[in-house]
Amino acid sequence: MNDVIAYKEGALVIDTQTAAASSKTYEDKILFDNSKDALEVIRHSCAHLMAQAIKALYKDAQFFVGPVIEDGFYYDFRVNEKIGDADLKEIEKKMAELATAKLPIEKIYTTKTAVIKRFEHDNLKQEVLLRIPDGEVSIYKQGDFEDLCRGPHVPNTKYLRFFKLIKVAGAYLGGDEKREMLTRIYGIAFADKESLKDYITMIEEAKKRDHRKIGNELKLFTFDDEVGAGLPIWLPNGGKLRSKLEQLLFKAHRKRGYLPVRGPELLKSDAWKISGHYQNYGENMYFTVIDESEYGIKPMNCLGHIKVFQSEVRSYRDLPLKFFEYGVVHRHEKSGVLHGLFRVREFTQDDAHIFCTPDQIKENVIEILSFVDSIMKTFGFKYEMEISTRPEKSIGDEKYWEAATEGLKNALDENGIHYGIDEGGGAFYGPKIDIKITDALKRKWQCGTIQVDFNLPERFDISYIDANNEHARPVMLHRAILGSFERFIGILIEHTSGEFPFFLAPTQAVIIPISDAHLAYAKTLANELMAEEIDVEVSSKNESLNKRIRNAETMRVPMILVIGDAEVEGQSVAVRDRRERTQYNLTKEALISKMKEKLSEVHF
Repeated sequence: MNDVIAYKEGALVIDTQTAAASSKTYEDKILFDNSKDALEVIRHSCAHLMAQAIKALYKDAQFFVGPVIEDGFYYDFRVNEKIGDADLKEIEKKMAELATAKLPIEKIYTTKTAVIKRFEHDNLKQEVLLRIPDGEVSIYKQGDFEDLCRGPHVPNTKYLRFFKLIKVAGAYLGGDEKREMLTRIYGIAFADKESLKDYITMIEEAKKRDHRKIGNELKLFTFDDEVGAGLPIWLPNGGKLRSKLEQLLFKAHRKRGYLPVRGPELLKSDAWKISGHYQNYGENMYFTVIDESEYGIKPMNCLGHIKVFQSEVRSYRDLPLKFFEYGVVHRHEKSGVLHGLFRVREFTQDDAHIFCTPDQIKENVIEILSFVDSIMKTFGFKYEMEISTRPEKSIGDEKYWEAATEGLKNALDENGIHYGIDEGGGAFYGPKIDIKITDALKRKWQCGTIQVDFNLPERFDISYIDANNEHARPVMLHRAILGSFERFIGILIEHTSGEFPFFLAPTQAVIIPISDAHLAYAKTLANELMAEEIDVEVSSKNESLNKRIRNAETMRVPMILVIGDAEVEGQSVAVRDRRERTQYNLTKEALISKMKEKLSEVHF
């Protein structure tokens, strides 16, 4: 079906209903397919179709908002009955009936005053109206259902055949935790059956790979209500995995000339006011009072690194100065958005700040991009770049923003790196390059970032002595590659399904003595392997050999070493290599050599 369902006017998507009411001629057509613009229209309309079905099944339902999101759509609504995942099939069935009915979707133009009157008994609609300026507004109507909306929508429900409702959740009205909890249903929609089928397959695979499920199975981390929501507790296996990642990255940073530093987790609010965080990011921060002075718990590490730079006089010969820190930060996330390791209130950034001259921006950005490339290739991630420009809520002179944005573009252009543009998506203090990785399920994740900042050096009046023996202002590059250890590990769990690279596995080998008679040799071998920095456990539980092997396989241990009479006498080891799906015997020396070779499979 190659029907036109909308038009493009610059960055705007104009549906056919809007176009019909306009005197303009729109030539940039949006066809009914799975393009980004078409899916925006299809999914927005599918949200209304879902609301219409809910209204048909639950007569008392009242609706708040139903936007398109990156992976589909949702609708927030109020209903007297409790709706759970088991009810989604019935709602889908009603949606299919309404789609089959081929209902025209009409756009009605009216005024805000008239709409206030029209929905006078619907306080959720009145909430929506509070967010809309006075003047002309629009309502979309299909069959007996209508809702306040600016569009865009497909012209008929016949285009809405390939959809799936994903889950039911709760959502506070307007995202405010102090207000009532509404019901939220998430869904997905496509232009064809095959794309929907592929997505459903991916969803099922994602459930199997859910990092919360695998994290529990592998005893990596846990959460505890007595400790608090969004505050992960790392168990020994997770601690080992995380420590290995930190150590590998520490060496990689030092090799590239970065200097380790550490800033405090509490800073006086005066410092946050100078930086602009207090005014522009304060709602995401935690504050406390000590000795009648207000302090803010850091949501970012940049201020500490500025103070390191200020700790002594700097020369142009010192630049670039590269500081890095595994900085623990806290952010006030709403309860409704917390999700395993992906969205937490405490996390650790692999943070770095580079202080350089303006003409050093390009070379340092290029070096960071090389660092990013080596890490992503090591973990098997494909990735892409996106430049995010100045947001509405920002600080600093326009000339700084333009210079910083051009610096990022030039670095990418001169290296032939393709990138997209996210208009208005920058940090409040500077533009940035976002690094978006693609996992084994072809999902995209935003992880690392490179930000050019002229503003904080200006605000804190930091300087270096230039070649003319005068004070000059450095540029500050904010840089994280993983983003946060928590989120990256969560992504890595789902990417690998818990089958971590050998160099990162919490336990790299389990030694299983067939009987207690072989335990002494097993422990001797374990000590020798541990001396080579290979993480080994000895299984000496009173269980059958097969059960102990199954336990090791369940924990995704890469190599299982079985010790019996023949192995002790011959000084060899029977090896089950789970990753290579092979079994073989090796001398102790050959085994150590093979494992050390696996440990070296790190290219950053």
